[in-house]
Amino acid sequence: MREFILERPDEVRVLIGNHWQEPPMDVTVEWQGDGLYLTAKHSRVEAVGLRYGTAFEQGARFFGDAWERGYGNLGWQGLVPERVLPWYMAVREGERCSFLGVGTGCNAFVGFLTDADGVTLLADTRAGCVGVALNGRPLQLCTVRAVFNAQAADSFAFVRENVKALCPRPLLPKVPVYGGNNWYYAYGRSSREQILSDSAFIAEMAEGLENRPFMVVDDGWQLLADDRVTNGGPWTGNARFGDMAGVAAKMRETGVRPGLWYRPLLLNGDVKPGWVLKQTHEGLTLDPSNEEVLEYVKDITRTMAGWGFELLKHDFSTFDFMGDWGSRPHGDRLGSPSPIADPTRTNAEHILRLYDAIREGAGDALVIGCNTVGHLAAGRVEIQRTGDDTSGLDWERTRYMGVNTLAMRMVQNGAFYAADADCVGSTDAVPWPLNRQWLDLLSRSGTPLFVSADPAKQSAEQRADIRRAFAVAAEPHESAVPLDWEDTTCPALWRAFDDEHRYHWGDWYDPDTRNVYWR
Repeated sequence: MREFILERPDEVRVLIGNHWQEPPMDVTVEWQGDGLYLTAKHSRVEAVGLRYGTAFEQGARFFGDAWERGYGNLGWQGLVPERVLPWYMAVREGERCSFLGVGTGCNAFVGFLTDADGVTLLADTRAGCVGVALNGRPLQLCTVRAVFNAQAADSFAFVRENVKALCPRPLLPKVPVYGGNNWYYAYGRSSREQILSDSAFIAEMAEGLENRPFMVVDDGWQLLADDRVTNGGPWTGNARFGDMAGVAAKMRETGVRPGLWYRPLLLNGDVKPGWVLKQTHEGLTLDPSNEEVLEYVKDITRTMAGWGFELLKHDFSTFDFMGDWGSRPHGDRLGSPSPIADPTRTNAEHILRLYDAIREGAGDALVIGCNTVGHLAAGRVEIQRTGDDTSGLDWERTRYMGVNTLAMRMVQNGAFYAADADCVGSTDAVPWPLNRQWLDLLSRSGTPLFVSADPAKQSAEQRADIRRAFAVAAEPHESAVPLDWEDTTCPALWRAFDDEHRYHWGDWYDPDTRNVYWR
């Protein structure tokens, strides 16, 4: 990759009224050190684009991140001009690697486009569905780190080193996080009694371990969860759970640390009109650009922490605010389709403020973000769900989503947060020889390990495997390394504890039973 000077782009364009143009008289785009700034007095700028002419070697390979979670689609590829590389990009050219990335906690959605003639930096500055109204306020869109043509035989170490430099103040758990989550066998059909049974099982699997496991109560505990029409608030226990402070206390008595799931921006009931971003069949989606909504989110989070839950998992906020998942293949820009209360801040700024409200409300409880924007959540959550859901019903989904996410976002583990690639869904629907591999890799990976298992359906073999996995996961150790991550979207060869391990993610032949387990 031919080196270029960030402060000297070949072209600067701004998107105003869905039309790319040179910056008008009232708009300034400039570099101050490694920071990119936008100032606009009257114009409503939707995006900023900087173009740099450069050249790549024949056969160059490119790697990038995702807007929020990974969806089984992360990995190294050749030159794909329409592929957006969110937040950072790495280029492999023979034994040399280059890197471009923006610091975490930035005030715009920033991605990179590459083609045969150069690189384009795109910074989305929309507020809701329109350009931000800065009214003369100088806004630092991002800071940029650029490393050109470094000798790097080990591309994983190179990318990890540079990703780590993007987040100077990560927020990390004090001890490794592991335990249970009831979603992938209960799927919302749960109760106080069932959760206490789950808690006892998880505590038994961690018997003798000083670092105690978590048991996370997922969706299904809240007031209106019985009809499954909505998974939003009000956030109080339903008839099957009762007093949630009592549930947390009983869980702790079994020997686990209690955790709780919630969807902060979905509510059913009477609210002030200015709170509502949109109304759907699920209920009212709240507008996080409204100050009162942020106070509400902070208050409900504080209430849950006050019940005694030591881990709070907040979910769906990207979908609720932005109106879509982060999986769109050509999504060079992300913006809410609905008008928002405060158009003077960008969508990224509003998301940062939402995460800050949750972090403040959680107090000493750990926070795990799900369907959250990792680059904005870094430094604000201890744990990040880095990929879309695995499954307790379909092994192919676990293979496709889980392994890809673990491998391709492993560079963020311990650099941004503890990177959670999601659960082991231990059910009758997924052959244990397949799930055992996923369990083994997660336990060795140095990332959070959550097992979703119906205690009544775990064989002696499964219980023994889970015990072993918990004993490994409870101790701190270095992140595992996907050794073949440049060659496949589903790495099979891993290094952990200085040993190499090969996994078989496709069809599985069990030599004892002579059964072939199909995906």
